[in-house]
Amino acid sequence: RLLLPTEKIKAETSCNAKGKFFATIEAATNKFSHVNEIGKGGFGVVYKGVLSDGREIAVKKLSLGFCLEEREKMLIYEYVPNKSLDYFLFDSKRHRVLHWFERYKIIGGIARGILYLHEYSRLKVIHRDLKPSNVLLDNNMNPKISDFGLARIVAIDQEQGRTNRIVGTYGYMSPEYAMHGQFSEKSDVFSFGVIILEIVSGKRNSRPIESHDFEDLIRTAWRQWRNQTPLEMLDPILKESFTHSEVIKCIQLGLLCVQENPDDRPTMAQVVSYLSSLLVELPLPQEPPASSMDRGMKLNIKTNESRSGQFISHSNSTSSSINDMTKSQFFPR
Repeated sequence: RLLLPTEKIKAETSCNAKGKFFATIEAATNKFSHVNEIGKGGFGVVYKGVLSDGREIAVKKLSLGFCLEEREKMLIYEYVPNKSLDYFLFDSKRHRVLHWFERYKIIGGIARGILYLHEYSRLKVIHRDLKPSNVLLDNNMNPKISDFGLARIVAIDQEQGRTNRIVGTYGYMSPEYAMHGQFSEKSDVFSFGVIILEIVSGKRNSRPIESHDFEDLIRTAWRQWRNQTPLEMLDPILKESFTHSEVIKCIQLGLLCVQENPDDRPTMAQVVSYLSSLLVELPLPQEPPASSMDRGMKLNIKTNESRSGQFISHSNSTSSSINDMTKSQFFPR
């Protein structure tokens, strides 16, 4: 499910004066008090608010580099209390463990959210920065895709776009985007594949930048899949409380999503079908690509990386070839 602006609030305020709307939001956030501040990003500060009827909201007050008197620009969202997915996967101070049934539910929810962006939204949206920290969890641990700051809206019939200014988070970017600036629905599919492997393993897909021998999560998943020992990458905290067939399906699906050639990756419609059916046969994954960072260094792409893992680069390269894929059923021991 997506984290979208609260439609009811919009409906309630559409017929009222803008001043009354602002006064309502100002009252809900205690005049945008620092006590109500729950987050801050490149586009503004986020505040928690409570409306007069008790509904909780999140208000993002945009800072766009200019100010127009009495013209506040804000986004109103549903308030999601359970932090982000990366907190439950990677934070050593987390208060509880995600059980396998919750992880499988979250994987399916993220898949349906991306499918909506790609196929059912009025305008096709390519997120371009899918990662666990951009997946929020509600009271029932339903995932909500958030942070559309890097998203691109494209025509419904447009298959891909291109940019010379590459922005995103290392570890989640597809090879064609990291190296050539080409983005498409399949770029989001690649990011989703990395997220699946992180949810299964409880580990980040990262390595020290200066290390060339360190095996990242994608390579680890491939090695264990090739050796027919995929369950060895399962988060050990889950012990025996998991469904073997679901874990193996998710690892296989994660590897399919991170294939080097975009044409070899499934669409999100296929992903949702794979996850919801017990009978659909998944294709056999091929060896995934080398790390995007390694390949970027070989092409001498100049990158500026921040502490958060996000980086900006400029590339004028062109794209690569197409490989065929055969379908097969694989049963690891």
